Amino acid sequence: MPADTPDLLPGPALTPMALVRAMALAYRARGMDPAAALAQAQIPPEHLNDPPARITAAQMEAVSYAAMRELDDEALGCFERALPWGSYGLLARASLSSPTLAVALKRWCRHHGLLANAVALSVETSGERAAIALRLRRDPGPLTELCVVSVLRNIHGLAAWFVDSRIPLLEAHFPYAPPPHVEAYAVLFDAPARFGTDQAAIHFDSRYLSLPLRRDEAAMSQLLQRALPLTVRSYRRDRLLVQRVRQLLARQPLETHNADDLAALLHTSARTLHRQLREEGANLQALKDEVRRERASQLLLRTDRPIKQVAEAAGFRNEKSFIRAFRAWTGQSPGDFRRR
Repeated sequence: MPADTPDLLPGPALTPMALVRAMALAYRARGMDPAAALAQAQIPPEHLNDPPARITAAQMEAVSYAAMRELDDEALGCFERALPWGSYGLLARASLSSPTLAVALKRWCRHHGLLANAVALSVETSGERAAIALRLRRDPGPLTELCVVSVLRNIHGLAAWFVDSRIPLLEAHFPYAPPPHVEAYAVLFDAPARFGTDQAAIHFDSRYLSLPLRRDEAAMSQLLQRALPLTVRSYRRDRLLVQRVRQLLARQPLETHNADDLAALLHTSARTLHRQLREEGANLQALKDEVRRERASQLLLRTDRPIKQVAEAAGFRNEKSFIRAFRAWTGQSPGDFRRR
């Protein structure tokens, strides 16, 4: 490898080769050779036909960039016509002036339909859940997986960038059978995956739709110089994390006794949870105390439940530890607080 060529191999190789194989099919459909793109991404051509093969995020970014430029098609052959280089930048710019993420995503989906009729995209909400849904209007054949995965990761990454926040997914749906590399979907979407559904979709907390956009034209220009990392690497910051943690602590007090259990419900690790809370100026124990104190106070004042039941409903394993904590919070015992 030449000294000035960056090494793309360090890091976990988790992205399935099947996505690169689909790009190679797009080349061949146009009578072109993908050899140069593969070389730029340091992918041996013989690995294309190795089903278990995986590549790193850096390799996926490199081969996608090279293929989009060589084919002059940001859709990589997935749609009925090519999307010339810069098409997705135009879509993003058209949504930049939106007041909220909901408006931005609806504009993006509507404008995407003007560029490509092969897929229909929409933003759907139902109570506390929202979804970006993708319906195939024509069969992309062997490019189906590449089409669905790339479009959904594109819009998910852009949505996170718009509001400068990670947007954790609750579920991801795919209108095809589980592929041989199904375990890779836990990395691609970091959420439970369902296959064989009527349409493709990514589901998330609907409160993210109310967040204001935090980007301007200068940020957009900088992004478009290297936008692909949005689709291959996860956004770290979650602006609604504190709200989501507080909600889980209130709704599932018995299932959130420790950081590991809470982190599992948030599809992350305890270490990452603590770090992200620190970045938001919050502390898990303080949030626990706040939620438990509020819950216990309401039950003491509005019900005649025994202290033991109040302790359990507030997330304490026993009455003694609850009384000790409540006295530390209020300077009173639960009984004195109720009688005041």
